[in-house]
Amino acid sequence: MSRGDSSFSSSTPLAPAPDEALIAAIRGGDERALAQLYRLHWPMVSHFVLQNSGSDDDAQDVYQEGVMVFYEKVRDGSLELSCQIKTYLYAVCRRLWLKRLTSKSRFGVRLQEDDDLGPLHHTGAEDDLLAAEEQDRRFTTMSEALDHLGEPCRSLLEGFYLLEKSMQDLTAEFGYTNADNAKNQKYKCLVRLKKLFFAHYKEAPI
Repeated sequence: MSRGDSSFSSSTPLAPAPDEALIAAIRGGDERALAQLYRLHWPMVSHFVLQNSGSDDDAQDVYQEGVMVFYEKVRDGSLELSCQIKTYLYAVCRRLWLKRLTSKSRFGVRLQEDDDLGPLHHTGAEDDLLAAEEQDRRFTTMSEALDHLGEPCRSLLEGFYLLEKSMQDLTAEFGYTNADNAKNQKYKCLVRLKKLFFAHYKEAPI
């Protein structure tokens, strides 16, 4: 944020900002903007969850998860907002809570809705939430695949891709005769990891 932008200036009280300014501030890493977002829409989600068989702890869990979905979409630039932020968050949290209620009940679930927000099917929240759930599923599956990969493959791949070590460093660390041998081993490990990933991914519940 520039020094000339007073919307989130630390020298003035934080007044409610338009959605566009709030999104821009969050995208720029302004933690006060995220805190304002959290405060603004918490009462709405809390009221919804409490009206629909939930506790305050349930409401906090659902709201935090919903805010994280919104935050990550803003930060990675993939958010395409066609409604107000409050409507988007309500739609995300609604689906999260409905999913929890459905998993606990053998019977159909009928929610007490907030009619003031209008129709929710054009918010894009459903698709964004599904994408976030799919990403979490992929991360979980990859972690499980790495657990089953074993050594030295796990450490070799983590060293190269996560710790960003050079092939020369890995050659010395793992005792390979040269960098080409280390590259060949890395390739074999990747092939094994790919097979394990897709085997676990097919078995993982949706």
